Amino acid sequence: MGAHGNPVDHSTNATMNIYIYVLRRLLLVIPVLLGLSLITFSISRLVPGDPVGLAAGPQSTPEIRERMAAEFGLDRPIPEQYINYMAGVLQLDFGRSLYTKRDVNIELQARIPATLELTLAAIIFASTIGIPLGIVSSLHQNKPPDHVSRLLTLFFVSFPSFWLAMIFQSALGVYWDITPVAGRFPRLALPPQRVTGLLSIDSLLAGDLTAFFSTLHHIALPAFVLSLGALASITRITRASMLEALNNESVRTERSIGIPWALIVMKYVLRNAFTATFTIISLEFGWLMAGAVLVEAIFGWPGLGGYIVDASLNNDFQPIMGVTLVYGVIFSTVNIITDICYGLIDPRIRFG
Repeated sequence: MGAHGNPVDHSTNATMNIYIYVLRRLLLVIPVLLGLSLITFSISRLVPGDPVGLAAGPQSTPEIRERMAAEFGLDRPIPEQYINYMAGVLQLDFGRSLYTKRDVNIELQARIPATLELTLAAIIFASTIGIPLGIVSSLHQNKPPDHVSRLLTLFFVSFPSFWLAMIFQSALGVYWDITPVAGRFPRLALPPQRVTGLLSIDSLLAGDLTAFFSTLHHIALPAFVLSLGALASITRITRASMLEALNNESVRTERSIGIPWALIVMKYVLRNAFTATFTIISLEFGWLMAGAVLVEAIFGWPGLGGYIVDASLNNDFQPIMGVTLVYGVIFSTVNIITDICYGLIDPRIRFG
């Protein structure tokens, strides 16, 4: 046993606090997901339309539609349908698509990595460009670099992503033939062996640089378009946080005692300002996951976006429920990871 105040004891206590905090947050996720599933299930059942009729086809007989409804449990009372569905979810069984008759689990396993890879590429691009742009803007407040930065962010948030997607697709993909028009990988090429489902990572694991650069070639344009809104938000938040930190009394004190300006900015100002920036990055990651639907549809990206669009058009409840719960889990996971990272970035933050 270490003595009182021993650094080993403090490290052990800090680790235990993190474990307890994560456990508490995971327990809080359960009622959130239950509420999300209940709301989504209720809305899906209240939407006008006949999903069984759409799936069976216009030439189907009443007997065929009744048999299909019984096969998928849609002839049961709605409360019983919900209980049966949640019983399957607890066993990681999201049911079958009414329209395609395929297991939702299989579709989710195939499509989640595609959406995740696109979102990661978009948030990396937005952060890599947005953070330096916000820093430069704050250090040159009300000067030409600041004006240019603010003009760009205004432009990025003024146009919807689907409109920009079509413009860039037409210009770079069709007219100039610089980037692929659609898809995640060349149709005639063999993708790398699936390990993570992220083609860029799997290409590197396989040592296939040709596949890696081909993956980057395909993901570059949709990731760029998807990132523009997040890039604008990250730039503005970074700029505002930097300006607030720069106006702090401690910064003036550090300058007066002769600490180099570059060291003040990188070691003190940026560290204090990054908490707000990290918050917006984590939030944008969740929103990009959910907001990638239209971009994926335009670029023919085989992710969750196209899947949920098709399901919505066909009133296909099971895929909609499955995708919604996946988004809920991802949002919750990102929030927990963000809170843990706060404590690593700012030692003043403690896990209670």
